[in-house]
Formats: sequence, C-alpha cells, structure tokens
Amino acid sequence: MAQISMQQVKELRDRTQAGLNDCKKALEESGGDMEKAVEAILKKGLAKSAKRAGAVAAEGVVAAKIAADGLSGVIVEVNIQTDFAARNKDYLAFVDQVVETALVADDGADLASLPLKGGEGTVEECRQRLVAKLGENVTVRRWGSLRVESGLVHAYIHMGGKVGALLAVDTKADAAKVKGFADDTAMHIAAMGPRYLDPSQVDQGDKDKQSEIYDSQLKEEGKPDAVRPKIIEGKISKWMKEVCLLEQPSVIDSEKTIRQQAEALSKELGGLSIKAFLRYERGEGVEKKQDDFAAEAQKMAQG
Repeated sequence: MAQISMQQVKELRDRTQAGLNDCKKALEESGGDMEKAVEAILKKGLAKSAKRAGAVAAEGVVAAKIAADGLSGVIVEVNIQTDFAARNKDYLAFVDQVVETALVADDGADLASLPLKGGEGTVEECRQRLVAKLGENVTVRRWGSLRVESGLVHAYIHMGGKVGALLAVDTKADAAKVKGFADDTAMHIAAMGPRYLDPSQVDQGDKDKQSEIYDSQLKEEGKPDAVRPKIIEGKISKWMKEVCLLEQPSVIDSEKTIRQQAEALSKELGGLSIKAFLRYERGEGVEKKQDDFAAEAQKMAQG
C-alpha cells in the first residue's frame, strides 16, 4: 500500500471538501494518484453538499463577451466553492449562459430574475439546480457592462479567468486600428489593477482615508506637525498616479503613461479617448473560511 502523507490528504480535502478519513482512504485505494482519488471521492458522492447553499464560494471564473458590433460588452464573475469544481463542464456551460444573458440585459438589471439564455427558467432557478447537481454553492456575484457610440469595447481575460478587464475606447477611427492599443491597455488593467480612470474621479473618502494612513505613518516617524501636511500632499499626489489608469506607466512601454499613449494615438487617428473600464478579480473581497486542518488531523488520528 502506498505511503500517504498528510499533505496529500490536505490537498485532496481542499479540492473536494470531503472528510479527512475519506480522503485518506481514497488516496490509499488509488495508490497515491491524486486525480484518481478525486474521481473516487466524486463517484462515491463524498464531496460535501451539506450547507452548500450558504457555503463561501470564492473560486470560479471571471468571463467576458463583446457584442457582434463591437460597441458593447459585459464582464461577469461566477463563483463556486472549489478550484476542482470550477473546471466542471456543467459549471462552465452555466457561466457561458450567464454571460450571454448579461450581454442582452439592460444596464443594472437584476440578472438573477432574467431567463437564462439556453436554459430552462431564470438565472436563479438554473443556478439552484446546478448547486443541487454539483453539491457546491454557485453564485453569480456581479456583472457590469460598457458601451460606446463609436469606437470599440474590448475584453481581456487573464490566467484562465482569475482576472478580467473590460475597456471602452471612444473614437471615430476604424476600430481595427485601435484594437492593438485596446488589447495592450486591457492587459495593463488586468495586471496593474487601477481603481480609477483619472485623478478627477478619485473618491474624496478614499483620499481622506489615505491621508490618515500617511499622517499616522509620519507621526510614527516623528515628523513634526508643521511639516506633515506638505509631505502628505506629495504622497497623495504620488498615490493618485498609482491608482489612476491614465497616470500609470504602461506595462508595454514603461517610458510612457497610458495617457501619453492614448494622446499619441489620438493625434495619429484624429481623436481617441478611453471612456471607461471595469476590472474584476476572482474572489476579491470575499472572506474565505479557514479550515483548522491541524485540529481535524488530530481528531482523525484519535479515531
């Protein structure tokens, strides 16, 4: 019989949410083959389904789609509990249907109440059936859309759906001449995570919060009251360049900011501007439950 380590048991548990004893037995029976052990767990129906409707779903994918005319697009985050289940064909088919539904929905619509494209019933009804079938909670967490009257909307999905970006570029030039810039910029958004388009959009509450953080840091450093406001002003100016897309140095050409690249292309094409963007990162802001693996392992050892 193959020697099974607790690390292997933990990995199988993380992937299937089955009990530790079940995971250990499945690994032993599969000779330590992780994929065969996962299959055995699923075939025996040991993957946890209890309380699945309220379980935290922080895995899954971010997906996007652009309309046929290129003038609008949507981005959607659909979560599921485990990385393994995120590769399930039924789950992925549901994600595709949700994206198709969002693409024709009105801005700000309650997606859950709409008929699922290619499904039987509403998005919510189909989601509930999928939860029952997979034994894991599935949530359509959020969606957004962008559109332009002229120009193009472009999407970029990174790392198999871990991060996605949707970008709207306003221009009267041929969209084909803008596609390279749009693709590079959407990739930049996914990689660098800007929060705002430009400094004029930065929320005052965010600036105030950041100022408080810098003020506390300067106090810890012993900076006198008289000089702190000026230092904070400089730090806020630098911070705004870090969180605003147009002020960030391009990941493609670090010698130029996104604003400079856009202005150069605008001059060449006779007008161009970045209208808006959306960036979703899978599971961001979702509080994940931390299992006490050590305690469970000790309990298992005690029989």
